[in-house]
Amino acid sequence: MDKTKYVSSDEAVSHIPSGAHIHLSSVASVPHCLVDALCRRADAGEVTGLKFHHFHTEGLAPYSEERYEGVFTEQGFFVGANVRQNVNNGYADLVPVNLSDAPKLYRERIIPLGAALVQVSLPDESGMVSLGTSVDCSVTAVRSADLKIAVVNPNVPFSYGDLLHVSDFDYLVYDETPLIAKSYADPTETDEKIASFCSDLIEDGDCLQMGIGSLPNAIANNLVNHRNLGLHSEMFSDGLLKLMKSGVINGACKKIDRCQVVASFLLGSQDVYDYIDHNPTVQMRGIEYTNNPWVIAQNPNFKSVNSAVEIDITGQVCADSIGTRIFSGAGGQLDFVRGANLSPGGRSIIALASRTKKGKAKIVPTLTDGAGVVTPRSDVHYVVTEYGAVNLAGRSLQERAKLLISIAHPDDREALDKAAFERFGKHYHNFSI
Repeated sequence: MDKTKYVSSDEAVSHIPSGAHIHLSSVASVPHCLVDALCRRADAGEVTGLKFHHFHTEGLAPYSEERYEGVFTEQGFFVGANVRQNVNNGYADLVPVNLSDAPKLYRERIIPLGAALVQVSLPDESGMVSLGTSVDCSVTAVRSADLKIAVVNPNVPFSYGDLLHVSDFDYLVYDETPLIAKSYADPTETDEKIASFCSDLIEDGDCLQMGIGSLPNAIANNLVNHRNLGLHSEMFSDGLLKLMKSGVINGACKKIDRCQVVASFLLGSQDVYDYIDHNPTVQMRGIEYTNNPWVIAQNPNFKSVNSAVEIDITGQVCADSIGTRIFSGAGGQLDFVRGANLSPGGRSIIALASRTKKGKAKIVPTLTDGAGVVTPRSDVHYVVTEYGAVNLAGRSLQERAKLLISIAHPDDREALDKAAFERFGKHYHNFSI
């Protein structure tokens, strides 16, 4: 290992020119010491016009703030809580993209990366480093960027999968800041009811994809008596970790990556990060692999579970915005919906509460003005609320309306039925499902 590559954060980022596009490794593994150093350069008037790209990030996000308007431009591929307000106030922005396509933006120089700033583990005896909890599109970023900088951090677990070598980097910075950990609220009664219907659709030997949060944790709690489940997901957290440790998730029935868990990024407790450290049963891969529908479909009986902000009575799923107000991004939902639908015996599931916490209906006659369609109705199969599960595959528009109304909140069904009648005409009430 070339010790001369180790420099300070300020020295490393001093080589980034004004106007550069910059990739940040994401989620729990943001190289905050490099971001802070760039802020110092900006405060000194040494740099301007930098554009930041990443998946959602945890921690402070000064690159999205009003005070750096014109100096930094946030153009993430997914919007997290730390930048949401700034995006909707116009000081930051979103690049709409299915996550499986994000690496292509770098590889083909659609976004010409001037610099890739990532956080990696300590190198092994061969000089290989791991991206730990967040591979995302960072390997592609490093291989595509003009300047490559790595923060070497002993708190980053050495996860197997897609690795890099210290020689891939122009500069190395040493830092010991702990990774950001996160806990999730306990499942609500509504979560538990939805989870029960979802788990009824999951059988022994299935391969799973789920997100992170209270609902996925509730589903995981319902799977403790299942056997030989697999996991191929863009992310996982503590709920699924329990199933891995107990042997419920063992990958024995997977056709590819057999007996291995495959993911691209993680966010959870320190237990999750410790579990993947030097664990050959966990493969942390680039998002172009984990989210590739053709890869997903190679595992039979694939069951994907994703959420929604709202869904209209024809099955159009909004998952990235509340009207015109951006909430998140396309993420990997459509990647996994299509992969599961292509999988032999697979099922894609959209799971959502029938109402928001404020009592607003989430099954609606038409999507809110300005809402983004993340999953087209032509791709939507199973939809689950706390009132049941319905399968829209092969169903007509009017049949879909009847099915979705049957799992809407009881107090919303009459209004939905009236809206469906007004939309489809008198024949709507002349047939049953």
